[in-house]
Amino acid sequence: MTPKYFASFLTLAICSISANPIPKAAMQEYTKVQKPLMQIIGIACRTSNDPDRGPVEIPAHWGKFYSENILSQIPNRISNDVIALYCDYESDYTKPYSFVIGCEVSSIESIPDGMVAKVLPAATFAKYSAKGDFPQSVIDTWMHIWQSDHNRSYIGDYEVYGEKFSSSKEVDVLLAITE
Repeated sequence: MTPKYFASFLTLAICSISANPIPKAAMQEYTKVQKPLMQIIGIACRTSNDPDRGPVEIPAHWGKFYSENILSQIPNRISNDVIALYCDYESDYTKPYSFVIGCEVSSIESIPDGMVAKVLPAATFAKYSAKGDFPQSVIDTWMHIWQSDHNRSYIGDYEVYGEKFSSSKEVDVLLAITE
């Protein structure tokens, strides 16, 4: 299952979170990790979790990433892990934000036309491991995060679609927090 397919499920979950709280038994553990500065190049769109925007814009953005083979056009990739970055929050997750799909890179000196570069500063993250039935495992992780009492910094949150995703549909979800 592709992240494109996941995006439509995630967006539906965003719209129904208040109506369907996560049972305490489904709450997930996380580890606190320090991550160094990360540079990302990819394609961006400005969206929100509003039911009239997110359900349309997020799947379309994933569709563009795959249909235009954006991965192969990103210079200086550190790996082929796909990063889904949520950044430039207007306020919190209920307000508009930028959604960037791309890769971590070693340099942002050369940015292809139509792409953006984002720099995520070194920070502390709550790292969740979404395991199990994909995409439901990732949806449940985000729903838990939205109901949690994390002290979020909103500098940037991201998902990693890498080796673990390819082999077992496991996705790391990293949430920027203050200590």
